[in-house]
Amino acid sequence: MTTILGLNAYHGDSSACLVVDGKLVAAAEEERFRRIKHWAGFPSEAVKYCLAAGNISLDSIDHVALNRNPSANLLKKALFAFSKRPSLAAIKDRLANAARVKDLRSEMAGAVGMKPEKITAKIHNVEHHRAHLASAFFVSPFDAAAVVSVDGFGDFVSTMWGVGNGNNIMVKDQVSFPHSLGLFYLAITQYLGFMNYGDEYKVMGLAPYGEPTELDKMRRIVHLTAGGRFELNLDYFLHHSEGISMVWENGAPTMGRAYSDQLIALLGPARQKDEPLTQYHKNIASSLQAMYEEAFFHILAHVHRETGSTTLCLAGGCGMNSVANGKIFDRSSFKELYIQSAAGDGGGAIGAAYVVWQQELNNPRSFVMDHAYLGPEFSDVAIQEILDGRKQELSAGNCSIEKITDEKELCRRTAEHIAAGKVIGWFQGRMEWGPRALGNRSIICDPRRADMQDILNLKIKRRESFRPFAPSILREAVPDWFETDYDVPFMLQVYQIRQEKRGDIPAVTHVNGSGRLQTVTASQNPRYYQLIRAFGAITGVPIVLNTSFNENEPVVCTPKEALACFLRTKMDVLVLGNWFVERKV
Repeated sequence: MTTILGLNAYHGDSSACLVVDGKLVAAAEEERFRRIKHWAGFPSEAVKYCLAAGNISLDSIDHVALNRNPSANLLKKALFAFSKRPSLAAIKDRLANAARVKDLRSEMAGAVGMKPEKITAKIHNVEHHRAHLASAFFVSPFDAAAVVSVDGFGDFVSTMWGVGNGNNIMVKDQVSFPHSLGLFYLAITQYLGFMNYGDEYKVMGLAPYGEPTELDKMRRIVHLTAGGRFELNLDYFLHHSEGISMVWENGAPTMGRAYSDQLIALLGPARQKDEPLTQYHKNIASSLQAMYEEAFFHILAHVHRETGSTTLCLAGGCGMNSVANGKIFDRSSFKELYIQSAAGDGGGAIGAAYVVWQQELNNPRSFVMDHAYLGPEFSDVAIQEILDGRKQELSAGNCSIEKITDEKELCRRTAEHIAAGKVIGWFQGRMEWGPRALGNRSIICDPRRADMQDILNLKIKRRESFRPFAPSILREAVPDWFETDYDVPFMLQVYQIRQEKRGDIPAVTHVNGSGRLQTVTASQNPRYYQLIRAFGAITGVPIVLNTSFNENEPVVCTPKEALACFLRTKMDVLVLGNWFVERKV
């Protein structure tokens, strides 16, 4: 038996996974255990979970793979340092981060209370973007594919592409620091007043409310060049000269301002965090998305010409841009697509592990990641203990508790409540891997109600009104409801909803007629599939509104967290495994 522990550490979305004889046994992001969004540092709790899930101790692990390699691209780093002379603070940040990477054995030992010398695993440092490419291709269903990673920065590289074949990935080219589409998206996101790490998805949701009126200005910021490459006009940025202050250690990651005063001179005053969003801000968001797509499809066109492949595996933080992903079939020559559920940096843990398994150990491919249910799960007994512990509070809140062991009946009852306009907390099986709730840690509602977005924001989510909610749909029903018929198990593509159907599901139809769908099959998630089918039988609509089970926090991991969220919000029903908890009016 060969065991590999994969890690994304000392960076946002730190995470761990366990691969045993080529099979992905467990994977989780540290934020779910620490309850701090995008938690950065060493993923000690995720490591402990993965080891427990595999019933293995750290001193029995054969290999540890980290998706960072401080030795990568040293010449380019040195030449840049000599030419630009970055600030001492920026250099100090990077040296401290590199030192932690090198002290990995001691960090792992401390996490599990073990002496470092007991850990005999061979440690592998895998270059950041090679891990991204591997995280998509090596768990995909494809024997051969073009592979592309588009990101902020990792190991001095922002974009990398090549071709995967069997158990090998050959890198064709890359774009290095200081040029980055991820950094471009970050800078404009900050300019628009969204300063938290990971807020880019909010701007992507805002973009359809505007028009790309400022696209010409965006083209002054990003220049497309030959060979699928691009360059930033560095006058508009700070990262290459002053550096961006970054805090990655044991907490929420933070980043300083990325854009320069010249960007303000180009676009006008930056929006402050609490200022209202004007139509101009919405147009900036639309123009940003349009420029990103121009550059993205410029890369893909070159990659297709260079590789000749019509099959694509996509990764990197920009691989989470579901709007652009949904246009790949229309705006490129690629006909098949795979994007892993944790396409961003968290997924690098899987990529690093599979670089070791496939390329360094030269094993044949034998695993396909066709679902994302790789996190912790809890028994009915454990759930009952949690409910018993808060029985008095539940009773005072006029909540009934019932155990329903017949799965068909449980799904039928839940579907009836959804159809009646109730807000359902749905907590089942193993937690999802990646940022999306995919039917095991979800809040479920009726997509037919035009007022459901307002209801959700009032009762639970308390988030920006422009952000859309997602439809989970039976896989076989996709061609009846969407203009594109394809598998989207991880909610990472946005497709247009058929014109004649948009009025039937207004709660999950975005302002431009699109939806970020999740396709559901009986083999991937039998209980969630049965719930959607039961709702379809009642309403004629084989779709439910699916949003993450949380309230301005990481998605819930445990039944204790799910119950606490239910009690402090105005959720109507909580389905915890086989337990049906209903708040009576």
